[in-house]
Amino acid sequence: MARVAIVTGASAGIGAATSRRLHGLGFRVYAVARRVDRMAPLAELGVSTVRVDVTDGADLAALVDRVVAETGRIDVLVNNAGYGSFGALEDVPMDEARRQFEVNVFGAARLCQLVLPHLRAQGSGRIINVSSVGARMYQPLGGWYHATKYALEGLSDCLRVELKPLGIHVVMIQPGGVATEFPRVAGERLLATSGDGAYAGYARRYAVSLASETAALSEPSVVARTIGRAATARRPRTRYAVGRGAKAALLVRWLLPDRVYDRVLVGMFTALADLAARKARHR
Repeated sequence: MARVAIVTGASAGIGAATSRRLHGLGFRVYAVARRVDRMAPLAELGVSTVRVDVTDGADLAALVDRVVAETGRIDVLVNNAGYGSFGALEDVPMDEARRQFEVNVFGAARLCQLVLPHLRAQGSGRIINVSSVGARMYQPLGGWYHATKYALEGLSDCLRVELKPLGIHVVMIQPGGVATEFPRVAGERLLATSGDGAYAGYARRYAVSLASETAALSEPSVVARTIGRAATARRPRTRYAVGRGAKAALLVRWLLPDRVYDRVLVGMFTALADLAARKARHR
């Protein structure tokens, strides 16, 4: 009997690559996202694609009911759906802050609640939460995004020890620099939110640095291979740092005191912005 996996945020990037990878490993994959048309290439491979809004509890319940009705089991849940909404804390509307938590944290938590009765009945299963190195570090103008990743990490740690006696593994994936829509979307939201006003200079410099990060990033398939290992290993690690600069970033954060890290961070982003500006002038 084929193992069954649910992958959220599967319309592009890490979610799409993970769906392909798990399908290739023999899983029956349910790839879910709001933009179902973007998942047509997955459907052509034989992946089941489902339109789901992770902030809609009825959508999530219907998804789990469908998977169980069609397969009788769930073996792996990959909570990958998420986005980055950047801007100064003073500027970000509370509705946007709440939405980011709804997508990045509460949607994942609700889906865990829905699959857990089935995993408990089986006495096995994996919950793989895709977070970020941003769960252990920070950057200016990213307060709400990093808050969601810190929250997801704390939730995952508690859930891991809560479910260990039941034979269910909880794994955190912490991507570093990955070639997805994230830098573009984060930069656009940053400029829309704080591109004018008191934080305009800061915001424009950081938007340039975000755009410059796209030059040499890891492909989503790199993260997907790691998720494949986490889904199939007999004893998976509790965390996997993967992608360009992930392990180095976590090591630097662990080694440096807060105030030293603050100076390094500001200097790094300023240097990236200056480099990108010089390149733009010479085009």
